[in-house]
Amino acid sequence: MEPARFYLLIRRLARWVVTHLFRVTVTGLENIPTPPYIIAANHQAWFDPAFIIPFFPERPLIYTMAKRETVFNRAWKRRLLPLIGVFPISPNKGELDEHGLRTVYQVLERNGVMLIFPEGRYSRGRALRPLKNGIGYFALQAGVPICPVAVRGTDRLWPFKPIDVSIGTPVMPDLPAWWELSRRVTSVVDRVRNSITIALNRRRA
Repeated sequence: MEPARFYLLIRRLARWVVTHLFRVTVTGLENIPTPPYIIAANHQAWFDPAFIIPFFPERPLIYTMAKRETVFNRAWKRRLLPLIGVFPISPNKGELDEHGLRTVYQVLERNGVMLIFPEGRYSRGRALRPLKNGIGYFALQAGVPICPVAVRGTDRLWPFKPIDVSIGTPVMPDLPAWWELSRRVTSVVDRVRNSITIALNRRRA
């Protein structure tokens, strides 16, 4: 089976599973920008992508990344994961390796979409860990918007549990050109963090 067809099959299967086994509520679909863009989401569990990717447009393929040492540690994973848009990274002190950086920019240059979890590790509940500055650099240097996503309820799953997915207003990398790059990056990251935090703390209707 062609990689694109396999990706669509897995994506549709994931959507069927999560919408039939859980009470998923998705808001903010109108906020999804035109590709290319970066999805920046909080990260509560390894299966978070299954509650995010299926609710975005099928095209283009959404790429994400995973640690080479812990996720790409089996031959079958190394064959399967690239078919569904997952590529390996070997982060050092919270920063992506050269291959990971190059892959992110290549995806965005091809008008693709990147799903990034800027916390760098799992959070729990509504407590959001500090975000890595990498998403700010990616957005500013590639000139693409960041689409903030807040996911609530995936830290502990049981059948028919309510899961909320909130898609926020895109954060545009359109700050004044005379700012130092580091300040511009920090501002972008802060705006993404605020958007996700607000959605996580919003009471269920």
